Amino acid sequence: MRPLALTAALLTALTATAATTARPAPAAPAAPRWVHSCAAPARADTASCDALRVIRPGTAATAGDDGYGPAELRAAYGLPAGGGEGATIAVVDAYDHPRAEADLGTYRERYGLPACTSGSGCFRKTDQRGGNRLPRGDTAWAGETALDLAMVSAVAPRARIVLVEADSAAVSDLGTAVNTAVALGARYVSISWGTTENANAAAYDSRYFDHPGVVIAAASGDGGYGVNFPASSPHVVAVGGTTLRPDGTAPRGWSESAWSTGPDEGTASGCSGRLPKPDWQTDPGCDRRTVADVSAVADPATGVAVYQSYGGNGWYTYGGTSAAAPIIAATYALAGRPSAGSRPASFPYRHPDALHDVTSGATADSCDPAYLCTAGPGYDGPTGLGSPDGVAAFRE
Repeated sequence: MRPLALTAALLTALTATAATTARPAPAAPAAPRWVHSCAAPARADTASCDALRVIRPGTAATAGDDGYGPAELRAAYGLPAGGGEGATIAVVDAYDHPRAEADLGTYRERYGLPACTSGSGCFRKTDQRGGNRLPRGDTAWAGETALDLAMVSAVAPRARIVLVEADSAAVSDLGTAVNTAVALGARYVSISWGTTENANAAAYDSRYFDHPGVVIAAASGDGGYGVNFPASSPHVVAVGGTTLRPDGTAPRGWSESAWSTGPDEGTASGCSGRLPKPDWQTDPGCDRRTVADVSAVADPATGVAVYQSYGGNGWYTYGGTSAAAPIIAATYALAGRPSAGSRPASFPYRHPDALHDVTSGATADSCDPAYLCTAGPGYDGPTGLGSPDGVAAFRE
């Protein structure tokens, strides 16, 4: 019996040793996070882009299918396929993205969209004066540019695209680029950048953003409750951001809420401290311009697919109100050209029933009045009148 007893003792000891030296269970994969593509402005009157790029720990890039593509965006917002014929949409950003056309080509090919090249006349890149003296390259702003071009293409794939690159992120340079975009014939301009509203806002507004008959869609910002310029301009369409998820419920099949990740991150909203209220805004709790007017997907957790090879090396998921602004600019392009002298920011206020009313979510725990930071039925600050439900709300 002794050998058996010894064997049993030995087995007991080995089992105990194995238990004490066993490897711990593998940790769950780290959750995705996102980073601001552009740094915060280093000085006054300088803008930062509103693009947020999703980073998955341990990977250099993410698959394009992780973010929404054109088909999902069209389905969520009831938009037609293959639209934009005859429209010219301008994207205005700072610095040069030297591979912008190539990255755009990769995106469009991946999703079966028609090619848009400089050779065919569909795509044009210019400096802020309308010439060929392009600014220096900047990998941070290149992510913003890639995002903007992708969203314009996703929504209005047959539109012509003009990329106007400002010499710097100074509001004066970016504003000059906006003027150039309009002079080059763009009737739809996407602005995915902004800065803290200050005493210069009124002067900048009249100098660069007062273009009747032109849609200027401006991202509201990603810093949560509070107002940024030029989204606070009464001459632009201020675009807020949402969290967009498929939910399978009829008739839409998607749910949407005001995007907020925390007290300092989410769609910006609120009451301007500097600029007047346009005639078509009638909300009672803000005597000046209220942000926003309309909204679209911006939450990086429900972001969009973008291809970027300068400052990146493949497919990424992006979010931020930088995604929402070009979506709205392109939706206006689907709706038809505004008449001369019109104020396109007023169009959705004439057709509020033609939008998806976003009624949940908040950009702050509290504010006064509450609708400036909390989504609810009808108009609210974070999402405006709502998100696209087809194009009817974006016609005169």
